[in-house]
Amino acid sequence: MSKLHENDAVETMRVDKWLWVARFFKTRSIAKSAIEGGKVHHNNERVKVSKEIRVGMELIIQQGFDKKTVVIKALSNTRGPAPVAQQLYEETEVSIARRELIASQRKLHNLARPDHRPTKKDRRQISRFKQENDQHWSYDDE
Repeated sequence: MSKLHENDAVETMRVDKWLWVARFFKTRSIAKSAIEGGKVHHNNERVKVSKEIRVGMELIIQQGFDKKTVVIKALSNTRGPAPVAQQLYEETEVSIARRELIASQRKLHNLARPDHRPTKKDRRQISRFKQENDQHWSYDDE
């Protein structure tokens, strides 16, 4: 596993650059758009693109359905491979548990809806079922 280079370490850096270096976003401009769209928070407040961050700060980053709470462990000027980028932050235990719970709920919700349209055979069965049930009762039988 690769280590962070000591000469890459800095005291502070812009949040948009760090999000790109830490591989949360593919480009710095996408990171900037996410920040401007209110997808990145610090102390429950939206951050600005030029916000200076330091080691130990906690950020809440929303990407699609996922909302991650991360603690900044290191700063680096260079964007490296994913294993190196993962050394720059640590996701909190609460955040991991919350994301797993929401993902499992999403999966269960998706199972409730069929993934495909009914086939011709399915439509015939549905039609037959409706006809049988329409013949057996009506509102007038009271």
